[in-house]
Amino acid sequence: MQQDWSRGYVNSSIGCIKRMFKWAVEQELVPPSTYHGLQAVAGLRKGRSDARETQAIRPVSDEHVEAVLPFLNSAQRAMVQLQRLTGMRPGEVCIMRPCDVDRGNPKTWAYRPGSHKTEHHEIERLVFLGPRAQELLQPFLFRDPGAYCFSPREMMEGHWVELRRRRRTKVQPSQRCRKRRRPKKLPGERYTVGSYEHAITRACKRADKKTHEVHPEIPREEILIPHWHPNQLRHSRATEIRREAGLDAARVVLGHRSPQVTEVYAEIDVNKAAEVMARLG
Repeated sequence: MQQDWSRGYVNSSIGCIKRMFKWAVEQELVPPSTYHGLQAVAGLRKGRSDARETQAIRPVSDEHVEAVLPFLNSAQRAMVQLQRLTGMRPGEVCIMRPCDVDRGNPKTWAYRPGSHKTEHHEIERLVFLGPRAQELLQPFLFRDPGAYCFSPREMMEGHWVELRRRRRTKVQPSQRCRKRRRPKKLPGERYTVGSYEHAITRACKRADKKTHEVHPEIPREEILIPHWHPNQLRHSRATEIRREAGLDAARVVLGHRSPQVTEVYAEIDVNKAAEVMARLG
């Protein structure tokens, strides 16, 4: 049975197999010749195979981000806005703790994630937080230094408190606590990358539905607020920093070792190139 795998997934799987055999050679489980033979296996090239091509990740517009924010809770909103301002990875914003934020410099705080993607290369990851990012993060710092800033459990408890506060009728004794005694799943201490992305997906759908209610003349099948995911916020910030301060600055902000990696995130400003050629071309 033929699988509908994309070219990127196939190439990624080939890389995983090569690394697996490299480890096996290191542990003396297979002969070195096996690994050297695998090095000759090339990945699939674009247009040279029947594998499905995927769309490149593009930056998300501020208009679409702003449309989704009202449908997120306060923690999720702060996470999206922090990512948009700093360009940090989704996993880095999920694990923020007060003890990881150096507030010694009042102008620019420094956030050192407890773990990050390139730590096995012994690279220090620093995320700088300017005045706007500090203002967003400030309300979430008043907690135990080792506790996570953004907690689904805390948000759920706050949600129940707010519902009780807004209740207009008297609470009956049988309705004072309607929570399940042994729920199958409890809210976690922090968001995972998956739960964070799921919250944004759900908010995008709600925002699109609300926009259609405001504009009933537009057909329902036409998507007004497209689905976007957290990594697109990183791409948006990278593109802006590259435009304003250059590729090297974008590389440092994103925490990349190589400018070639940053090229993937920071799109070339086509409008700027057009302006230059309008003057010189």
